[in-house]
Amino acid sequence: MGEISGNGLGGILGLFGLPGHWEIIIVVLAILLLFGGRKLPELARGLGRGLRIFRKEIKGIKTDIEQGGDQDEQTEETQQTAQTSDQGDEQQTDQ
Repeated sequence: MGEISGNGLGGILGLFGLPGHWEIIIVVLAILLLFGGRKLPELARGLGRGLRIFRKEIKGIKTDIEQGGDQDEQTEETQQTAQTSDQGDEQQTDQ
């Protein structure tokens, strides 16, 4: 039977294809008609600000995750060092 192969978006794009030049022009004209020429710069600024904030937050999350992994490793090393020093102290008090 005719199965659509691919995963996620690849399957959808294979089914519908990418929009051509005329489709993009029609969409742009529809946006111009809906919002008007005066509102487009405001919309573009708002979209740019939103994307900038989104990217900044994603970058912050990535650094938090990377630093969190480093902190976990440091915490484990600190705990191991503390355990070995505690064991050494116990051995010295026993003597």
